[in-house]
Amino acid sequence: MCVTVVGTSPVDRPTPELSSRITSRCRARLSTRVGSQLSRLPRKTRPAIPSVGRSACHGRGTGARRRDASGTGRAVGSMRDGQWLVGYGVAGVSYHWWQVRCEARATIGRDGTAVVRSAACDIGTGTRTVMTQLTAELLGLDLEQVHFDLGDSSMPWSPAAGGSGLTTSLGGAVHVACGALLRKFLDLAASDADSPLTGCGIDDVTDTAGRLHRKDDPGAGESYAEILARHGLDELTADGEATPPDPTRTGTALTPPFAVKFAEVRIDPNLGILRIARLVTAVDAGRILNEKLARSQIIGGTVGGIGQAIFEDTVFDPGTGRVANATFADYLIPVNADVPDLDVLFVGQPDPQTPIGTKGVGELGIPGTAAAIANAVFHATGRRVRSLPITIEQLF
Repeated sequence: MCVTVVGTSPVDRPTPELSSRITSRCRARLSTRVGSQLSRLPRKTRPAIPSVGRSACHGRGTGARRRDASGTGRAVGSMRDGQWLVGYGVAGVSYHWWQVRCEARATIGRDGTAVVRSAACDIGTGTRTVMTQLTAELLGLDLEQVHFDLGDSSMPWSPAAGGSGLTTSLGGAVHVACGALLRKFLDLAASDADSPLTGCGIDDVTDTAGRLHRKDDPGAGESYAEILARHGLDELTADGEATPPDPTRTGTALTPPFAVKFAEVRIDPNLGILRIARLVTAVDAGRILNEKLARSQIIGGTVGGIGQAIFEDTVFDPGTGRVANATFADYLIPVNADVPDLDVLFVGQPDPQTPIGTKGVGELGIPGTAAAIANAVFHATGRRVRSLPITIEQLF
């Protein structure tokens, strides 16, 4: 099943968010119509998926097993738990691959600590944290020895946060800057007859615990501070710039992040009460730099998706055109009692197209949640809901 968009002007083209919702809806309807026959489709009818994207299929299987280990009936309206109708729903999510040019600057001083700077911003998603982790990994330092500075336009250029692209863009720049800095230290040591790294190339050494040493002899090396002190330098600095990979040169298409949403709902047919019992999100976003932060983004987005599905609705006064429910007293959003057990699984492998292996996570939280819930409502009641939020009037 595919969607063809007619029109060539920017106004006619759907936004990435709209495209994601359309894709989720089509996949959900296909899975409902085909049902158990989907797994028996001839292999030749399935689109070729690059190896970096096949884990999305694994995500579907893993999520499904965690959602319904019992393998009970599939028929619409066939599942009950006492007075409650029970329904399962699924929706697929894919956000477009996004990376732009980004710059970073890395410095190591005589005290052996590193400072990395870039004009990025952290809007609460953990950019500073993951970049500190990445820098420590690349330079062989402890987290306490790394400071990541951002939020100032006088620093090397960075894109804004958003579009599931900052971590990949900024992380690539940090990777290049740290690599260039290591080469500067090695150039000093390799040309020094008193250094145990004399004559070494970049492929001959590695960095551990704040020092460079030979791969074949960990004892033959010296710390960043020792190299700086012997050459009378207070610090060394290197700049890095990362640009998006060119598929025409790599020979591989850029594969976006994937996610699959699984929902379980319970509906009281007498009172028209809709309860969301469980939501599972299986994610293939390449390498996950910090699972706690990534999981929190998906959970937060999923809660927003619950609001989109069954609560949030902007009401306009037909006479004045003003928003009639412009306060939180009237505009409904989920509260703790509305949020069920939320499970997040990360599957897949690092993306070989980027030096740090990431794809992006944040935009996978909300899309697909409402579609999975609506499909679960259909499974429980046989009513196909085509507008949001889902209300009592739409259930029966």
